Amino acid sequence: MIKLLLFLVAIGISTILIFRENETKPSKATGIKQDQNVPLPTELHPIVKERSDQLVQQAAKKGIVVLITDGFRSVDEQNTIYEQGRTAEGNIVTNATGGESYHNYGLAIDFALETPLGNVIWDRQYDGNQNGKADWAEVVKMAKSLGFEWGGDWKDFTDYPHFQMDFGLTIADLQNGQRPDE
Repeated sequence: MIKLLLFLVAIGISTILIFRENETKPSKATGIKQDQNVPLPTELHPIVKERSDQLVQQAAKKGIVVLITDGFRSVDEQNTIYEQGRTAEGNIVTNATGGESYHNYGLAIDFALETPLGNVIWDRQYDGNQNGKADWAEVVKMAKSLGFEWGGDWKDFTDYPHFQMDFGLTIADLQNGQRPDE
């Protein structure tokens, strides 16, 4: 009887250990449980990529050269950018550590403008097509019409070169393994 009870206890412990191994684990960055069975993307979501290309084409038709300066970022790349202005040289450009940015899920892009001389600029007043409107504002309007959210509208940390599509998913949703349909 004791041997049977010990055997059942041993089976129960191994079952618990197997179950716990497949559980979600807290993200080191946020403490939010992250489903380890759902891989992180390695490139832009197809719809984000398509809309980014459309944005570049629409802007070109208005005489504006848009450069996509950043798209998908790995968690390590995001952590490196996060350290900028903190433990590394430079200005703080993000408050998101690895796993806390829509870039890490292929759902965000950053952009800049290119002048006729080939200079890359982030000048929000620049009117290179000389139509009396800031090119930056024209690009933002186009991006919003394509379904992007603009980081310049954020209250806590404005991110003027940033566009994202969240597909109704929060960072916590993404960390928990949810992904938008392709």
